[in-house]
Amino acid sequence: MNMSSPRLIKHSLSRRILHNHSGVVSIAVFFIFCCVVFSFATDDFLSKYNWLNILRQSAPLLIVAAAMTLVITTGGIDLSVGSTLALVGALSAIALNNWGWPWPVVLLAGLALGGLIGAINGYFIAYEGIPAFIVTLATLAVIRGVALLMTQGYSIPLPAGSDFIWLGRAWVLGLPLPAILGVLALGLGHVLLNHTRFGRYVTAIGANAEGVRRAGVNTRSITLWVYVLSGMSAALAGMIITARLGSGSSNQGEGFELQVIAAVVLGSTSLFGGFGTIIGTLLGALSIAVIQNGLILSHMSPFYTQIATGLIILLAIWLNTRIFNPVRTSKG
Repeated sequence: MNMSSPRLIKHSLSRRILHNHSGVVSIAVFFIFCCVVFSFATDDFLSKYNWLNILRQSAPLLIVAAAMTLVITTGGIDLSVGSTLALVGALSAIALNNWGWPWPVVLLAGLALGGLIGAINGYFIAYEGIPAFIVTLATLAVIRGVALLMTQGYSIPLPAGSDFIWLGRAWVLGLPLPAILGVLALGLGHVLLNHTRFGRYVTAIGANAEGVRRAGVNTRSITLWVYVLSGMSAALAGMIITARLGSGSSNQGEGFELQVIAAVVLGSTSLFGGFGTIIGTLLGALSIAVIQNGLILSHMSPFYTQIATGLIILLAIWLNTRIFNPVRTSKG
């Protein structure tokens, strides 16, 4: 037997893995590159405190991006997550401060409201056939308007000593609770997408919705539930931010939907549907968080931070689609 055969098999397997997961590999390389650059550019970037802060700050992004991966994999989009985040966060503060609701009731009611908003989006998209971009753009405006109406433009503080605050500030086993919730959301998303029949249908709908429907799958129901999950994740993110800041505001989450979509696409999930990866989404979200954190630690003017972040993300996506993953791009 040729002794080089095991090496050839191992080399062939490595090439196959690299080819099939080139998008994830490329964003992993980009993430490591960012970490290396900022570790040399700043003194505190690699500190334990800074990384815990990155995880805590990026938790809402991780939670919503996990659900958004499912949405985009179906070929859809949800532009209303930022407005949902603001409305649920503001109403949580109002319910606790003005209405005297117990915090467990507020938590459950917030998730239910987020799910209802997602169901409304899903109904018009799946059952009425209106494009997801149009539906969620409309609900983005409506929900933000309702949030402004409920708060009259003011920030609503949480009651002093409310146990609701632990949702955004608690630490468990030396880790911030929001970060733990973010990891759990990503884990749930990974299991749903890759190890359940629901996840296989989600991917198939994005690839060929009509073919899946003719195979007897209730594509409308699957699509509806994807948006319900998106709404609930945005609601949870809104309550986490409100608990962390100690107040709810209708201005929270402005532009948040763009960050979420950028994280998912940066992680190599196809905007055209049919392919999604939770691992890539995790790396994409952390890359955005690391870029923003590193630029702040580098004492870059806040006037330039958003510009630099956008340009870096654009460059990373271009490298992903044109250099690291030319096969999938040519097929698209």
